[in-house]
Amino acid sequence: MRKNENEQFKRIILFFSSALLVAMQTFIFYEVWSNYYNPYMRTPLFRRGHWVLLLLYVILSVGFSYLYGAFRIGYFRTLDVVFSQVLTLILVNGITYLQISIMSLRMVNVLPILVMTLMDVFVGVAWATVMRSVYHKLYPPRKMLMIYGDHDPDGLVSKMGSRKDKYNICGFININKGEEAVKEAIREYPSVILCDLPDEARNNLLKFCFELDIRAYITPKISDVIVMGTDSIDLFDTPLLLARNSGFSFEQRFAKRVADLVISVPVFIILAPFMLLTAIAIKCYDRGPIFYYQERLTQNGEVFKIIKFRSMKVDSEGENAKLAKKGDNRVTPIGRFLRNIHFDEIPQIFNIIKGEMSWVGPRPERPEIAKQYEHAIPEFDFRLKAKAGLTGYAQIYGKYSTTPYDKLKLDLYYIEHQSLWMDIKLLLMTVKIIFKKENAEGVNPDQMTALINRVADASQYENK
Repeated sequence: MRKNENEQFKRIILFFSSALLVAMQTFIFYEVWSNYYNPYMRTPLFRRGHWVLLLLYVILSVGFSYLYGAFRIGYFRTLDVVFSQVLTLILVNGITYLQISIMSLRMVNVLPILVMTLMDVFVGVAWATVMRSVYHKLYPPRKMLMIYGDHDPDGLVSKMGSRKDKYNICGFININKGEEAVKEAIREYPSVILCDLPDEARNNLLKFCFELDIRAYITPKISDVIVMGTDSIDLFDTPLLLARNSGFSFEQRFAKRVADLVISVPVFIILAPFMLLTAIAIKCYDRGPIFYYQERLTQNGEVFKIIKFRSMKVDSEGENAKLAKKGDNRVTPIGRFLRNIHFDEIPQIFNIIKGEMSWVGPRPERPEIAKQYEHAIPEFDFRLKAKAGLTGYAQIYGKYSTTPYDKLKLDLYYIEHQSLWMDIKLLLMTVKIIFKKENAEGVNPDQMTALINRVADASQYENK
Protein backbone atom coordinates (compact mmCIF):
# COMPACT_ATOMS: atom_id res chain seq x y z
CA MET A 1 0.00 0.00 0.00
CA ARG A 2 1.42 3.43 -0.99
CA LYS A 3 2.13 5.99 1.75
CA ASN A 4 -0.69 8.37 0.76
CA GLU A 5 -3.19 5.51 0.53
CA ASN A 6 -1.98 4.18 3.87
CA GLU A 7 -2.55 7.59 5.50
CA GLN A 8 -6.03 7.89 3.97
CA PHE A 9 -6.92 4.38 5.16
CA LYS A 10 -5.85 5.33 8.70
CA ARG A 11 -8.02 8.46 8.62
CA ILE A 12 -11.01 6.46 7.39
CA ILE A 13 -10.63 3.91 10.21
CA LEU A 14 -10.36 6.66 12.84
CA PHE A 15 -13.33 8.57 11.40
CA PHE A 16 -15.72 5.62 11.35
CA SER A 17 -14.57 4.33 14.74
CA SER A 18 -15.11 7.80 16.25
CA ALA A 19 -18.53 8.02 14.59
CA LEU A 20 -19.39 4.61 16.08
CA LEU A 21 -18.42 5.82 19.57
CA VAL A 22 -20.57 8.96 19.27
CA ALA A 23 -23.47 6.86 17.92
CA MET A 24 -23.30 4.44 20.88
CA GLN A 25 -23.16 7.22 23.46
CA THR A 26 -25.96 9.13 21.70
CA PHE A 27 -28.10 5.98 21.73
CA ILE A 28 -27.57 5.67 25.49
CA PHE A 29 -28.66 9.29 25.90
CA TYR A 30 -31.74 8.71 23.74
CA GLU A 31 -32.79 5.76 25.90
CA VAL A 32 -32.35 7.74 29.12
CA TRP A 33 -34.14 10.75 27.66
CA SER A 34 -37.06 8.73 26.26
CA ASN A 35 -37.61 6.60 29.36
CA TYR A 36 -36.72 8.84 32.29
CA TYR A 37 -37.06 12.49 31.30
CA ASN A 38 -39.37 13.16 28.34
CA PRO A 39 -42.45 11.34 29.79
CA TYR A 40 -42.35 13.49 32.93
CA MET A 41 -41.90 16.86 31.28
CA ARG A 42 -44.77 19.33 31.45
CA THR A 43 -44.80 19.44 27.66
CA PRO A 44 -43.21 16.23 26.27
CA LEU A 45 -41.30 16.54 23.00
CA PHE A 46 -42.35 14.76 19.83
CA ARG A 47 -40.45 13.66 16.70
CA ARG A 48 -38.84 16.97 15.64
CA GLY A 49 -38.05 17.87 19.23
CA HIS A 50 -36.28 14.54 19.72
CA TRP A 51 -34.15 15.08 16.61
CA VAL A 52 -33.16 18.59 17.68
CA LEU A 53 -32.18 17.39 21.17
CA LEU A 54 -30.17 14.48 19.75
CA LEU A 55 -28.45 16.80 17.26
CA LEU A 56 -27.44 19.16 20.07
CA TYR A 57 -26.06 16.22 22.03
CA VAL A 58 -24.02 15.04 19.04
CA ILE A 59 -22.67 18.55 18.39
CA LEU A 60 -21.58 18.91 22.02
CA SER A 61 -20.01 15.43 22.05
CA VAL A 62 -18.07 15.92 18.84
CA GLY A 63 -17.03 19.48 19.73
CA PHE A 64 -15.63 18.68 23.18
CA SER A 65 -14.11 15.39 21.94
CA TYR A 66 -12.13 17.19 19.25
CA LEU A 67 -11.14 19.95 21.67
CA TYR A 68 -9.79 17.57 24.32
CA GLY A 69 -8.47 14.91 21.93
CA ALA A 70 -10.91 12.17 22.95
CA PHE A 71 -10.73 10.63 19.44
CA ARG A 72 -6.95 10.83 19.04
CA ILE A 73 -6.06 7.16 19.25
CA GLY A 74 -2.40 6.67 18.32
CA TYR A 75 -1.58 10.32 18.99
CA PHE A 76 -2.22 10.45 22.75
CA ARG A 77 -1.54 7.69 25.25
CA THR A 78 -4.51 5.42 25.94
CA LEU A 79 -4.88 6.83 29.47
CA ASP A 80 -4.87 10.36 28.06
CA VAL A 81 -7.59 9.41 25.58
CA VAL A 82 -9.65 7.86 28.38
CA PHE A 83 -9.12 10.96 30.55
CA SER A 84 -10.26 13.15 27.64
CA GLN A 85 -13.29 10.91 27.20
CA VAL A 86 -14.24 11.24 30.87
CA LEU A 87 -13.77 15.01 30.88
CA THR A 88 -15.82 15.33 27.68
CA LEU A 89 -18.64 13.17 29.06
CA ILE A 90 -18.78 15.11 32.35
CA LEU A 91 -19.06 18.42 30.52
CA VAL A 92 -21.49 17.22 27.82
CA ASN A 93 -23.77 15.36 30.21
CA GLY A 94 -23.59 18.20 32.72
CA ILE A 95 -24.65 20.72 30.07
CA THR A 96 -27.36 18.32 28.88
CA TYR A 97 -28.68 17.96 32.44
CA LEU A 98 -28.93 21.75 32.79
CA GLN A 99 -30.60 21.94 29.39
CA ILE A 100 -33.24 19.35 30.37
CA SER A 101 -33.82 21.13 33.69
CA ILE A 102 -34.38 24.44 31.90
CA MET A 103 -36.81 22.77 29.51
CA SER A 104 -38.63 21.23 32.50
CA LEU A 105 -38.65 24.55 34.42
CA ARG A 106 -37.23 22.70 37.46
CA MET A 107 -34.16 20.76 38.55
CA VAL A 108 -34.88 17.20 37.40
CA ASN A 109 -33.64 13.99 38.99
CA VAL A 110 -29.89 13.76 38.38
CA LEU A 111 -29.58 9.98 38.96
CA PRO A 112 -30.41 8.90 35.36
CA ILE A 113 -27.75 11.30 34.04
CA LEU A 114 -25.19 9.90 36.49
CA VAL A 115 -25.99 6.32 35.46
CA MET A 116 -25.81 7.37 31.81
CA THR A 117 -22.39 8.94 32.40
CA LEU A 118 -21.07 5.72 33.98
CA MET A 119 -22.36 3.72 31.00
CA ASP A 120 -20.75 6.22 28.62
CA VAL A 121 -17.43 5.93 30.44
CA PHE A 122 -17.56 2.13 30.20
CA VAL A 123 -18.25 2.35 26.45
CA GLY A 124 -15.48 4.95 26.03
CA VAL A 125 -12.88 2.87 27.88
CA ALA A 126 -13.81 -0.26 25.90
CA TRP A 127 -13.62 1.71 22.64
CA ALA A 128 -10.22 3.23 23.50
CA THR A 129 -8.79 -0.16 24.51
CA VAL A 130 -9.98 -1.96 21.37
CA MET A 131 -8.98 0.87 19.02
CA ARG A 132 -5.53 1.14 20.59
CA SER A 133 -4.93 -2.55 19.91
CA VAL A 134 -6.23 -2.26 16.31
CA TYR A 135 -4.25 0.93 15.63
CA HIS A 136 -0.92 -0.39 16.86
CA LYS A 137 -1.28 -3.64 14.95
CA LEU A 138 -1.95 -1.72 11.73
CA TYR A 139 0.49 1.12 12.44
CA PRO A 140 3.43 0.13 14.64
CA PRO A 141 5.86 2.94 15.59
CA ARG A 142 8.08 4.10 12.74
CA LYS A 143 11.81 3.60 12.91
CA MET A 144 13.38 7.05 13.11
CA LEU A 145 16.80 8.56 12.50
CA MET A 146 17.75 11.58 14.60
CA ILE A 147 20.06 14.05 12.87
CA TYR A 148 21.52 16.53 15.36
CA GLY A 149 24.06 19.31 15.43
CA ASP A 150 25.86 21.19 18.19
CA HIS A 151 22.85 21.54 20.49
CA ASP A 152 22.10 18.86 23.05
CA PRO A 153 19.29 16.59 21.73
CA ASP A 154 18.85 14.78 25.08
CA GLY A 155 15.70 16.70 25.97
CA LEU A 156 13.93 15.78 22.75
CA VAL A 157 15.21 12.19 22.88
CA SER A 158 13.83 11.84 26.40
CA LYS A 159 10.44 13.32 25.50
CA MET A 160 9.99 11.18 22.40
CA GLY A 161 11.35 8.16 24.24
CA SER A 162 8.43 8.43 26.65
CA ARG A 163 6.17 7.58 23.71
CA LYS A 164 7.72 4.36 22.44
CA ASP A 165 4.26 3.35 21.23
CA LYS A 166 4.52 6.12 18.62
CA TYR A 167 8.20 6.98 18.12
CA ASN A 168 11.10 4.57 17.78
CA ILE A 169 14.39 6.47 17.56
CA CYS A 170 16.84 3.76 16.64
CA GLY A 171 19.55 5.72 14.84
CA PHE A 172 21.63 8.85 15.48
CA ILE A 173 24.00 10.78 13.26
CA ASN A 174 25.72 14.12 13.70
CA ILE A 175 25.51 16.62 10.84
CA ASN A 176 29.29 17.05 11.15
CA LYS A 177 29.67 13.61 9.51
CA GLY A 178 29.02 15.35 6.22
CA GLU A 179 25.91 15.85 4.11
CA GLU A 180 26.48 12.85 1.86
CA ALA A 181 26.97 10.48 4.80
CA VAL A 182 23.79 11.82 6.40
CA LYS A 183 21.80 11.35 3.17
CA GLU A 184 22.98 7.77 2.88
CA ALA A 185 21.81 7.15 6.46
CA ILE A 186 18.44 8.78 5.74
CA ARG A 187 17.71 6.29 2.92
CA GLU A 188 17.50 3.50 5.50
CA TYR A 189 14.66 5.05 7.50
CA PRO A 190 10.99 5.91 6.82
CA SER A 191 11.21 9.05 8.98
CA VAL A 192 13.84 11.40 10.36
CA ILE A 193 14.13 14.10 13.02
CA LEU A 194 16.03 17.26 12.10
CA CYS A 195 17.09 18.54 15.52
CA ASP A 196 18.48 22.11 15.73
CA LEU A 197 20.53 21.95 12.54
CA PRO A 198 22.26 24.86 10.76
CA ASP A 199 19.89 26.50 8.26
CA GLU A 200 21.65 25.46 5.04
CA ALA A 201 22.08 21.83 6.10
CA ARG A 202 18.50 21.60 7.34
CA ASN A 203 17.07 23.05 4.12
CA ASN A 204 19.06 20.64 1.96
CA LEU A 205 18.03 17.61 4.03
CA LEU A 206 14.40 18.71 4.13
CA LYS A 207 14.29 18.91 0.32
CA PHE A 208 16.01 15.52 0.13
CA CYS A 209 13.35 13.97 2.39
CA PHE A 210 10.60 15.65 0.37
CA GLU A 211 11.98 14.14 -2.84
CA LEU A 212 12.04 10.63 -1.35
CA ASP A 213 8.66 10.89 0.46
CA ILE A 214 10.41 10.43 3.81
CA ARG A 215 8.54 11.87 6.78
CA ALA A 216 10.55 14.65 8.51
CA TYR A 217 10.08 16.02 12.02
CA ILE A 218 11.69 19.42 12.53
CA THR A 219 12.48 21.37 15.69
CA PRO A 220 11.64 24.96 14.67
CA LYS A 221 13.88 27.94 15.29
CA ILE A 222 12.61 31.30 16.54
CA SER A 223 12.61 32.65 12.97
CA ASP A 224 10.56 29.64 11.82
CA VAL A 225 7.86 30.42 14.39
CA ILE A 226 7.73 34.03 13.16
CA VAL A 227 7.41 32.84 9.56
CA MET A 228 4.49 30.58 10.58
CA GLY A 229 2.49 33.68 11.46
CA THR A 230 3.08 35.60 8.24
CA ASP A 231 0.43 36.75 5.78
CA SER A 232 0.76 35.85 2.10
CA ILE A 233 0.68 38.60 -0.50
CA ASP A 234 -0.61 37.56 -3.94
CA LEU A 235 -0.23 40.84 -5.85
CA PHE A 236 2.71 39.63 -7.92
CA ASP A 237 3.86 36.47 -9.64
CA THR A 238 6.50 36.13 -6.94
CA PRO A 239 5.11 34.85 -3.61
CA LEU A 240 5.63 37.28 -0.74
CA LEU A 241 5.25 36.64 2.98
CA LEU A 242 4.58 39.59 5.32
CA ALA A 243 5.77 39.39 8.93
CA ARG A 244 4.17 42.37 10.69
CA ASN A 245 6.30 41.91 13.84
CA SER A 246 4.17 44.40 15.80
CA GLY A 247 2.30 42.18 18.24
CA PHE A 248 -1.47 42.38 18.32
CA SER A 249 -3.44 44.77 16.13
CA PHE A 250 -5.74 47.43 17.61
CA GLU A 251 -8.76 45.23 16.86
CA GLN A 252 -7.19 42.25 18.64
CA ARG A 253 -6.25 44.32 21.71
CA PHE A 254 -9.75 45.85 21.91
CA ALA A 255 -11.51 42.49 21.51
CA LYS A 256 -9.26 40.85 24.14
CA ARG A 257 -9.88 43.65 26.65
CA VAL A 258 -13.65 43.44 26.21
CA ALA A 259 -13.54 39.64 26.50
CA ASP A 260 -11.36 39.87 29.64
CA LEU A 261 -13.90 42.10 31.39
CA VAL A 262 -16.93 40.11 30.20
CA ILE A 263 -15.42 36.82 31.44
CA SER A 264 -13.99 38.19 34.71
CA VAL A 265 -17.25 39.25 36.35
CA PRO A 266 -19.19 35.93 36.15
CA VAL A 267 -16.04 33.88 36.91
CA PHE A 268 -15.37 35.97 40.02
CA ILE A 269 -18.97 35.53 41.20
CA ILE A 270 -18.78 31.74 40.72
CA LEU A 271 -15.38 31.39 42.41
CA ALA A 272 -15.90 33.89 45.23
CA PRO A 273 -17.12 31.27 47.79
CA PHE A 274 -14.15 28.99 47.02
CA MET A 275 -11.73 31.93 47.24
CA LEU A 276 -13.15 32.81 50.66
CA LEU A 277 -12.69 29.22 51.91
CA THR A 278 -9.13 29.19 50.54
CA ALA A 279 -8.32 32.46 52.28
CA ILE A 280 -9.61 31.11 55.61
CA ALA A 281 -7.56 27.89 55.22
CA ILE A 282 -4.33 29.79 54.49
CA LYS A 283 -4.87 32.14 57.43
CA CYS A 284 -5.69 29.35 59.86
CA TYR A 285 -2.64 27.27 58.86
CA ASP A 286 0.14 29.64 59.98
CA ARG A 287 -1.52 33.02 60.61
CA GLY A 288 0.52 34.48 57.75
CA PRO A 289 -0.69 36.72 54.92
CA ILE A 290 -3.33 35.33 52.56
CA PHE A 291 -1.99 36.85 49.37
CA TYR A 292 1.47 36.90 47.87
CA TYR A 293 2.58 39.88 45.77
CA GLN A 294 5.47 39.65 43.36
CA GLU A 295 6.88 41.86 40.61
CA ARG A 296 6.37 40.48 37.11
CA LEU A 297 6.82 41.70 33.53
CA THR A 298 3.96 42.32 31.14
CA GLN A 299 3.57 43.97 27.71
CA ASN A 300 6.46 46.22 26.60
CA GLY A 301 8.47 45.28 29.69
CA GLU A 302 6.18 47.09 32.15
CA VAL A 303 6.48 45.87 35.75
CA PHE A 304 3.38 45.10 37.83
CA LYS A 305 2.64 43.20 41.03
CA ILE A 306 1.01 39.85 40.46
CA ILE A 307 -1.47 38.60 43.10
CA LYS A 308 -1.53 34.94 44.17
CA PHE A 309 -2.75 32.91 47.09
CA ARG A 310 0.32 32.31 49.24
CA SER A 311 1.43 28.71 48.77
CA MET A 312 4.86 28.88 50.47
CA LYS A 313 6.01 29.49 54.01
CA VAL A 314 6.36 33.13 55.06
CA ASP A 315 9.65 34.72 53.85
CA SER A 316 10.66 31.45 52.18
CA GLU A 317 12.52 33.10 49.33
CA GLY A 318 14.52 35.85 51.00
CA GLU A 319 16.26 38.09 48.50
CA ASN A 320 17.10 35.43 45.90
CA ALA A 321 14.64 34.80 43.06
CA LYS A 322 14.33 31.14 42.14
CA LEU A 323 11.68 28.84 40.72
CA ALA A 324 9.85 26.26 42.79
CA LYS A 325 11.47 22.83 42.69
CA LYS A 326 10.01 19.34 42.67
CA GLY A 327 9.21 18.40 46.27
CA ASP A 328 10.11 21.94 47.41
CA ASN A 329 9.94 21.98 51.24
CA ARG A 330 9.08 25.69 51.18
CA VAL A 331 5.58 24.83 49.93
CA THR A 332 2.95 24.40 52.65
CA PRO A 333 0.51 21.43 52.59
CA ILE A 334 -2.33 23.79 51.67
CA GLY A 335 -0.10 25.44 49.07
CA ARG A 336 0.77 22.08 47.52
CA PHE A 337 -2.92 21.30 47.08
CA LEU A 338 -3.57 24.75 45.59
CA ARG A 339 -0.65 24.37 43.17
CA ASN A 340 -1.81 20.92 42.06
CA ILE A 341 -5.16 22.36 40.95
CA HIS A 342 -3.63 25.73 39.95
CA PHE A 343 -6.01 27.53 42.33
CA ASP A 344 -3.19 29.67 43.76
CA GLU A 345 -3.35 31.63 40.49
CA ILE A 346 -7.03 32.60 40.80
CA PRO A 347 -6.51 36.02 42.53
CA GLN A 348 -4.93 37.18 39.27
CA ILE A 349 -8.51 37.92 38.23
CA PHE A 350 -7.89 41.26 39.97
CA ASN A 351 -4.82 41.84 37.76
CA ILE A 352 -6.99 41.09 34.72
CA ILE A 353 -9.72 43.52 35.79
CA LYS A 354 -7.07 46.22 36.35
CA GLY A 355 -5.76 45.64 32.81
CA GLU A 356 -2.31 44.44 33.87
CA MET A 357 -2.96 40.94 32.54
CA SER A 358 -5.26 39.13 30.14
CA TRP A 359 -6.98 35.77 30.54
CA VAL A 360 -4.78 34.35 27.78
CA GLY A 361 -1.21 35.37 27.02
CA PRO A 362 2.43 34.56 27.84
CA ARG A 363 2.89 33.88 31.55
CA PRO A 364 4.57 36.86 33.26
CA GLU A 365 8.17 36.28 34.32
CA ARG A 366 10.07 37.86 37.20
CA PRO A 367 12.43 40.67 36.01
CA GLU A 368 15.54 39.17 37.61
CA ILE A 369 14.89 35.68 36.20
CA ALA A 370 14.02 37.14 32.79
CA LYS A 371 17.44 38.84 32.73
CA GLN A 372 19.14 35.49 33.34
CA TYR A 373 17.19 33.96 30.46
CA GLU A 374 18.04 36.86 28.15
CA HIS A 375 21.78 36.26 28.66
CA ALA A 376 21.35 32.78 27.16
CA ILE A 377 18.43 33.61 24.84
CA PRO A 378 18.57 37.23 23.57
CA GLU A 379 15.15 36.81 21.93
CA PHE A 380 13.44 36.01 25.24
CA ASP A 381 11.91 39.49 25.51
CA PHE A 382 9.99 38.86 22.25
CA ARG A 383 7.28 37.46 24.56
CA LEU A 384 6.65 41.02 25.78
CA LYS A 385 4.91 41.95 22.53
CA ALA A 386 1.70 40.72 24.22
CA LYS A 387 0.08 41.34 27.59
CA ALA A 388 0.81 38.68 30.19
CA GLY A 389 -1.88 36.03 30.70
CA LEU A 390 -3.37 33.88 33.45
CA THR A 391 -3.13 30.92 31.09
CA GLY A 392 -1.39 30.62 27.75
CA TYR A 393 -0.26 28.49 24.85
CA ALA A 394 2.94 27.50 26.68
CA GLN A 395 0.94 26.48 29.76
CA ILE A 396 -1.42 24.26 27.76
CA TYR A 397 1.21 22.55 25.62
CA GLY A 398 4.20 22.83 27.96
CA LYS A 399 4.96 22.20 31.63
CA TYR A 400 6.15 24.27 34.58
CA SER A 401 9.66 22.92 33.93
CA THR A 402 9.62 23.39 30.13
CA THR A 403 12.82 25.19 29.11
CA PRO A 404 12.61 28.96 28.46
CA TYR A 405 13.69 28.40 24.85
CA ASP A 406 10.76 26.08 24.20
CA LYS A 407 8.35 28.32 26.14
CA LEU A 408 9.49 31.24 24.01
CA LYS A 409 8.65 29.35 20.83
CA LEU A 410 5.21 28.40 22.16
CA ASP A 411 4.47 31.96 23.27
CA LEU A 412 5.63 33.40 19.94
CA TYR A 413 3.38 30.94 18.13
CA TYR A 414 0.44 32.27 20.15
CA ILE A 415 1.36 35.92 19.47
CA GLU A 416 1.60 35.23 15.74
CA HIS A 417 -1.70 33.27 15.57
CA GLN A 418 -3.91 34.87 18.23
CA SER A 419 -7.65 34.94 17.58
CA LEU A 420 -10.80 35.02 19.68
CA TRP A 421 -11.42 31.35 18.90
CA MET A 422 -7.87 30.43 19.94
CA ASP A 423 -8.38 32.24 23.27
CA ILE A 424 -11.66 30.39 23.87
CA LYS A 425 -10.01 27.08 22.99
CA LEU A 426 -7.08 27.70 25.34
CA LEU A 427 -9.43 28.66 28.17
CA LEU A 428 -11.39 25.44 27.69
CA MET A 429 -8.15 23.44 27.47
CA THR A 430 -7.09 24.97 30.79
CA VAL A 431 -9.87 22.94 32.42
CA LYS A 432 -8.07 19.80 31.23
CA ILE A 433 -4.56 20.68 32.42
CA ILE A 434 -5.79 21.54 35.92
CA PHE A 435 -5.87 17.78 36.53
CA LYS A 436 -2.45 17.14 34.96
CA LYS A 437 0.07 16.87 37.77
CA GLU A 438 3.14 17.29 35.54
CA ASN A 439 1.97 20.78 34.58
CA ALA A 440 2.31 21.88 38.22
CA GLU A 441 5.69 20.27 38.93
CA GLY A 442 8.69 22.50 39.60
CA VAL A 443 12.12 22.40 38.01
CA ASN A 444 14.72 19.80 39.05
CA PRO A 445 16.27 20.31 42.51
CA ASP A 446 19.68 21.29 41.05
CA GLN A 447 18.23 24.10 38.91
CA MET A 448 17.88 27.71 40.05
CA THR A 449 15.95 28.52 36.87
CA ALA A 450 14.54 26.45 34.00
CA LEU A 451 17.69 26.87 31.89
CA ILE A 452 19.48 23.69 30.83
CA ASN A 453 22.69 22.98 28.97
CA ARG A 454 22.16 23.03 25.22
CA VAL A 455 25.59 21.91 24.01
CA ALA A 456 25.71 18.36 22.70
CA ASP A 457 28.34 15.79 23.49
CA ALA A 458 28.42 14.01 20.13
CA SER A 459 30.41 11.05 21.42
CA GLN A 460 27.53 9.71 23.51
CA TYR A 461 25.51 9.06 20.32
CA GLU A 462 28.29 7.69 18.12
CA ASN A 463 27.46 4.01 18.70
CA LYS A 464 23.70 4.28 18.98
